[in-house]
Amino acid sequence: MTAPFSADAPLDPRLTPARPDLADERLRGRVAADRYVAGTTHRIRVPVAPLRRAPDPAAALDSEALLGEAATVYEVRDGFAFAQLSADGYVGYLPAEALGPVDPAPTHRVSALRTFLYPAADLKRPVVGALSLGARVAVAGREGAYARLADGRFAWAGHLAALDAVEPDVAATALRFLGVPYLWGGRSSLGLDCSGLVQTALAAAGIAAPRDSDQQEAALGEAVPVTADLAGLRRGDLVFWRGHVGMMLDEARLIHANGHHMAVAIEPLAEAEGRIRAGRTGPGTGDGAIRAIRRTIAA
Repeated sequence: MTAPFSADAPLDPRLTPARPDLADERLRGRVAADRYVAGTTHRIRVPVAPLRRAPDPAAALDSEALLGEAATVYEVRDGFAFAQLSADGYVGYLPAEALGPVDPAPTHRVSALRTFLYPAADLKRPVVGALSLGARVAVAGREGAYARLADGRFAWAGHLAALDAVEPDVAATALRFLGVPYLWGGRSSLGLDCSGLVQTALAAAGIAAPRDSDQQEAALGEAVPVTADLAGLRRGDLVFWRGHVGMMLDEARLIHANGHHMAVAIEPLAEAEGRIRAGRTGPGTGDGAIRAIRRTIAA
């Protein structure tokens, strides 16, 4: 999803790989920096890598990258890489140890909510890792019911799908995360936030989405009128508040990762709207009135 910078578009700091001392070569003439570099492409080599706001393990978690996703790295220093994720353009600091070579390129993605990795094609062997839905792997061969990965580990083949396979029912994908704990900045089945849930569900349907809810509101789908009775909504519609997004399961029920339940939960939209409007909510659950409704899936 990363694209060249428009000469006249304002630069979003979340998507702009620039610091006073270092910037992407493409930003020469747009931002001032001591030096400019083109960056090198790497892939995430661990199941989940934290993308932090600063090169400090105690810094805020802004997002996560999953195994096999690509990132452009501009600098590695003191165990952290200043990088931009290729899928959604988000910029931050990854643990340097989470980065591997760009090849071999992934051939499949994890289509189960979570799957284990084994040292051999045998479910009785001790697991050597666990991957979340959306993680990408390079399959080198097949041994019975198992896929042999390029790194020598094995995964249950039934939990993998070709990269171009799609799951068009985005609400069904979101439902698979029901009960998963809320995690600010999270994007995995171990924990995720409101926009992470939406981004993951849309990605499974082949729809690229920005990372944060305000970016999703601006970029995704077609506008649906916000009426006083909240009528006319469909399965898959996205409902936006300031700082929050949820997905409709039908004309009345919403699924969302939120700080009120501290989990992915289902509730009537009218109930969620009333609570959020009244301020009876927790961090990560938005505030105020519904700002927009966006339809990403045609009827």
